[in-house]
Amino acid sequence: MRPTMDMPDQHTQDHPLPPAQPKVLLRHLFDAAIASARPARCVPPHLPAPPLGRTVVIGAGKASAAMARAVEEHWPGPLSGLVVTRYGHAVPCRRIRVVEAGHPVPDAAGLDVSRRMLALVRGLTPDDLVLCLLSGGGSALLPLPAEGLTLADKQAVSRALFRSGAPIGEMNCVRRHLSAIKGGRLAAACHPAPVVNLLISDVPGDDPMDIASGPTVADPTTCADALAVLRRYRIDPPPAVLHLLESGRGETVKPGDPRLAGVETCLIATPRMALEAAAQVARAAGIPVHILGDAVEGEAREVGRAMGELALQVARHSRPHTLPCVLLSGGETTVTVRGSGRGGRNVEFLLALGLALDGAPGIHALAADTDGVDGLEEVAGAHLRPDSLARARALGLDPVRMLDDNDAHGFFGALGDAIVTGPTLTNVNDFRAILIGL
Repeated sequence: MRPTMDMPDQHTQDHPLPPAQPKVLLRHLFDAAIASARPARCVPPHLPAPPLGRTVVIGAGKASAAMARAVEEHWPGPLSGLVVTRYGHAVPCRRIRVVEAGHPVPDAAGLDVSRRMLALVRGLTPDDLVLCLLSGGGSALLPLPAEGLTLADKQAVSRALFRSGAPIGEMNCVRRHLSAIKGGRLAAACHPAPVVNLLISDVPGDDPMDIASGPTVADPTTCADALAVLRRYRIDPPPAVLHLLESGRGETVKPGDPRLAGVETCLIATPRMALEAAAQVARAAGIPVHILGDAVEGEAREVGRAMGELALQVARHSRPHTLPCVLLSGGETTVTVRGSGRGGRNVEFLLALGLALDGAPGIHALAADTDGVDGLEEVAGAHLRPDSLARARALGLDPVRMLDDNDAHGFFGALGDAIVTGPTLTNVNDFRAILIGL
């Protein structure tokens, strides 16, 4: 496992820093959000009672290995299992096997572990228990294709969806209908054993069917819905994908299916919980907090511009909030990649915010993904300072051109303002904080 760099302090909420250092305070808020969603903290309180029979642990996502270790450390009886996580996100477990696979584009390792996971849960009894640990990233990590499709078919659709600007709910609708394991199929394979889902949400609205594309919950959407998403974003899928959806053969397990009657689902960490943890730190430092929402969606640059206008209103007119204050938000914006840059929704949001603020004094911001990966980059996000645009221009950079080219990672990297955490081993989606009046 790669060493984790610059990990959040476990005592973030107990030792707030003075508000006189905006960059440090903002990072402290981000660390508090991550700390609130650590599996070691949020898994143990939600563990069910042991069954009469076997306990089998399965899971997928960037946090699944850390969740498995938390189960091992607190489970009172025997257990076994298999979880899959992103490369670099594994942690040592003694009884639960941890496998690493590709994310965000699925690979052969994920294909193999998907097959093994289905085989593992077949043949269980009503006296057994399946403990399912899911977090963000699970969709790519369980890529078992529906009959008639290949891994290459799914990879092609995944790449097109990433570049399309489609919101995560629509992306996952397509993924569920191209899968042999998502959309409730994994839970159906567990029947008649009961299933307890412990979920760390990384999706706006916290709908379980969108967390890892819902392998152990019912799915009310249809193949027609998936086709509509591909058409809406003008995605031309491989012929086998089109045939599967048009024929209806990719239909998922629907609400009311008796095989899902024994499924229980618990959200153990959510974006809202993370924002509330950050808000506690800001208030302890004497800064009023306003949470703008935990499910913000839309094009990252448009959200950045809108929040920039709001921040200017606050800074110039003390409306709708008085100074000083912190504006917090979460959710998952999107980036439609049209340029040659690397994308990254948090840094694109931040660069658009900076252009809207145009160097306005007394406004600092941080935007980062709580899993430590913004887009396809091993960079969580970045800091924005009032002098960021001026420093960039002094280096010969053109912020407007770089935003147009989807090169916000290059912009903040050149300034030395990128945030690199390494794998945080959790994921409650994007974290945005705008500090005004200090």
